[in-house]
Amino acid sequence: MRHILTSVVFVVLLFPALALGEEVVEWDDLVVTNGLVYKKSTDVPFTGKVTGQEQGTFKNGKKEGPWVDYWSSGRLREKGDYKNGQKDGSWESYDPKGQLRSKETFENGEKEGPWVFYWDNGQLLDKGDYKNGKREGLWVYYYENGQLWKKGNLKNQKREGVWVYYFGNGQLESKGTYKDGKREGPWVGHHDNGQLEYKGTYKNGKRDGPWVSYHDDGTVVKFLTGTYKDGKKVK
Repeated sequence: MRHILTSVVFVVLLFPALALGEEVVEWDDLVVTNGLVYKKSTDVPFTGKVTGQEQGTFKNGKKEGPWVDYWSSGRLREKGDYKNGQKDGSWESYDPKGQLRSKETFENGEKEGPWVFYWDNGQLLDKGDYKNGKREGLWVYYYENGQLWKKGNLKNQKREGVWVYYFGNGQLESKGTYKDGKREGPWVGHHDNGQLEYKGTYKNGKRDGPWVSYHDDGTVVKFLTGTYKDGKKVK
């Protein structure tokens, strides 16, 4: 009796899906028809587990619960949860070398909530939020060396409000305001040595009004300095 019980425990630990009565198949045993997964030669949407390069559970032909996906090398590619066939909740994805590529959040298959992306060397690339599948609110971007690159707000995935840009050495590059994705109002720009490069006003994404441009030694660039209208120098 003890030997039988030991064998049962071994099977439960090694093959939990079998112990629970769940069918376990490989991807080659399945077909997709009209968005649902079926076992070959059946007309009932598949419920059970699948093994192989992509592993997880199907319920009535749709992915459900935790899933993992691997590169052909065997390294982890991505992991997260499905709900009714759609990505839902927190996900992580990795590059072929095993480096974390992104941390993601989904709701009913659509990007929603905080996302973080990484450079190939593991440094933070950018971070912010998605709303209804589009970037929304404050987003911050970094150079590959970890230095702050730019930051500002997005509205319907277009730049909106104040944005600030930096050179790779940390010096301020430029600062100004966007409206519906176009530069609007006063802007100032700098050379990478900190000297002022330009200052002026934009209207609907084009230079408009008085503008002054400077060389990196602080002297005025005369042919770029003057009054602009609709992006063209008029005086």
